[in-house]
Amino acid sequence: MPRQKRLQRITRACSILGLGVLFIPAQATESEEAVMAERRHQLVEQIQAGVRATAGELGFDRLDPRVEQALRTVPRERFVPESERALAYLDSPLPIGEGQTISQPYIVAIMSQLLDVGPGDRVYELGTGSGYQAAVLAAMDVEVYTVEIVPELAERAARTLESLGYDRVRVRAGDGWLGWPEAAPFDAIIVTAAAPHIPRRLVEQLAPDGRLVIPMGAPDRVQWLAVFTRDEGGELVRRDLLPVRFVPVTGAMEP
Repeated sequence: MPRQKRLQRITRACSILGLGVLFIPAQATESEEAVMAERRHQLVEQIQAGVRATAGELGFDRLDPRVEQALRTVPRERFVPESERALAYLDSPLPIGEGQTISQPYIVAIMSQLLDVGPGDRVYELGTGSGYQAAVLAAMDVEVYTVEIVPELAERAARTLESLGYDRVRVRAGDGWLGWPEAAPFDAIIVTAAAPHIPRRLVEQLAPDGRLVIPMGAPDRVQWLAVFTRDEGGELVRRDLLPVRFVPVTGAMEP
């Protein structure tokens, strides 16, 4: 996108939200970081309003305090390309390169809450992307094992997470469909790309009382954000919550 059109897009988006335009360089000043922090808090309030509006579908009407605090502290602007940093606190997905996106903050928030994890729990993530979702979970005192199939994104995410001190996250480049068997079982599994069916290998790595949160569906059809839990007989039970739009899972995708 030409620079002038990008500036117009940013200015228009910020104007809609009543925000001034602020371009954040790689090394932000204290005042610029303060502005980003304020926008972060505004975004959380916007997400809370969205959660209240969809409470009937979600089964809860506000964010868990640990999820809320994580969203208030993780600097989303550090997980997007510099060209997108002025848009970091719009409640919208953004491009991160390699044909991938960073998820909408509202979706990150509700997926984090749906995992129903506590401090010290272990979570497997299929699809590291920018590393933002993993950082939010790490800020909730969760141990995260995350796999990204695009090596360039895996390397970039690992560098960003390390630079920000998120040492609870382990990043691996590879086929996320295969999981991380040596670290299993996991208290929860989160899939950040749409899948056409339940990933059998990941289910095998899920603890007996664990949860699987995953967008289900083909890329050209309506996808549903689904939560899988086990019933008394150990069988997986699916609950569809919201229509969503995710990039498709790539890799082996075995049944």
